[in-house]
Amino acid sequence: MGKGTLKQILLLTDGCSNQGEDPVAIAALAKEQGITVNVIGVVDDHHLGQQGIEEVEAIALAGGGVSQIVYAKQLAKTVQMVTRKAMTQTLHGVVNKELQQILGTKQEMESLSPEKRGQVMEVVDELSETINLEVLILIDTSASMKNKLPMVQEALTDLSISLTSRIGDNRFSLYSFPGKRKEIDRLLDWTPQLQALTGVFHKLSSGGITPTGPALRIALEKFVKNSPRRSLVADNEEQLFEEPGM
Repeated sequence: MGKGTLKQILLLTDGCSNQGEDPVAIAALAKEQGITVNVIGVVDDHHLGQQGIEEVEAIALAGGGVSQIVYAKQLAKTVQMVTRKAMTQTLHGVVNKELQQILGTKQEMESLSPEKRGQVMEVVDELSETINLEVLILIDTSASMKNKLPMVQEALTDLSISLTSRIGDNRFSLYSFPGKRKEIDRLLDWTPQLQALTGVFHKLSSGGITPTGPALRIALEKFVKNSPRRSLVADNEEQLFEEPGM
């Protein structure tokens, strides 16, 4: 297959958006551009209200991604799980599209024989380890996130370490919102290692509104601008199967 890139926006937030455009609509736009939006709703001793939970789930659904509500102390494991699960989910979607092109519009992975399904799963597993991965991490730094930021830093560092065994290239960038003078601030430009985060988080000031929609919109613009690699999902001509036996 041609070398593509899986692109993700990973949003970490603990509250409802309260300014600007609808984040669900922006997530849908990202999906159209081949960028998956995953959302982790972070809670501590306080309960994330039903409105917040529904927004987290709706953003991820519109963005073709994965959502998870998690206590801050469990954040490290969850960030890794969501990133990996989103990769597999996206690859499943691409594989199903390829199957429909090859075998007919009604053909999906679930309708294959167990043997053929096993072969397809081997392809998905291999792609998860070999395909290039780009993740733009967008962190809510509104007032209620202040005590959670050290755990966010730990979680992202663990994510970087957990993905180093992959054969495919990893690239990360990191933005926070609300920004000091604009809607989002860049904390880290594209880099293969999130260990570069050391010393970044203690400089963050927490407070203010939660403009999740505007933050996602600008993150999407930054993502497209800073990432020259073509997206696997957006490229409809991507061929996953080159062997006629598949």
